[in-house]
Amino acid sequence: MNPEQSWPTEWPKVARDIAAVTTDALAAVRAANRDALTEAVEELRALSFEQVTSVHAAIVRELLEDTHPDGLSSEDVQDALTACAKATIVWLPDLDVQALAAVYTGALGITDLDDDSFRIGHGAYLRSAVLVIGNLSAVVKKPLTAYITTAIGEIARAQTIEMP
Repeated sequence: MNPEQSWPTEWPKVARDIAAVTTDALAAVRAANRDALTEAVEELRALSFEQVTSVHAAIVRELLEDTHPDGLSSEDVQDALTACAKATIVWLPDLDVQALAAVYTGALGITDLDDDSFRIGHGAYLRSAVLVIGNLSAVVKKPLTAYITTAIGEIARAQTIEMP
C-alpha cells in the first residue's frame, strides 16, 4: 500500500485499506505492470470481497455516468467493454473478457454480482474491476482519488440510513 496517500481518518481501517490497495492496483493498470497488478489483486483478495466489490461497483457506475452524461445505452457499454479489452489485451494476453463484461453488468445491476464472482472467481473479478476502472478513468479529468472517496462516502451514508 502507498503510505503517501492519506485517506480520511474517520473512515474505518477496512475502508482506508480498500482505498489504498485500489489506488495501488490502478497505478499498476496505468503503468501496464502485470506483476504489480497481480500483487495488488492479491492484497484486495485479503480484504472483504463484498466490501471491495461494493466500492468498485460504485466507482464503475460513477465513471460510466461521468463518461456518458447524456445517458448510457447498451451500445455505450459494449463500446466501453471493447475499448477496455483492446487496451488491456496488449499487456495482459490472458485477459478474461467475460470477467470484464461481468464487472460492467454487475455494477449496473443487470446481473447478480455474487453469481458472477462465484462463476468467474474472486481474483479474476477483482482484477477485471480495476482494469475497467483504470480504462474508464483514463478519459475523465477528475482524479481517481475523488471517485474512491465518493464511492466510500456513498456506501457509508447508505449504511447509516435506517430503512422504514
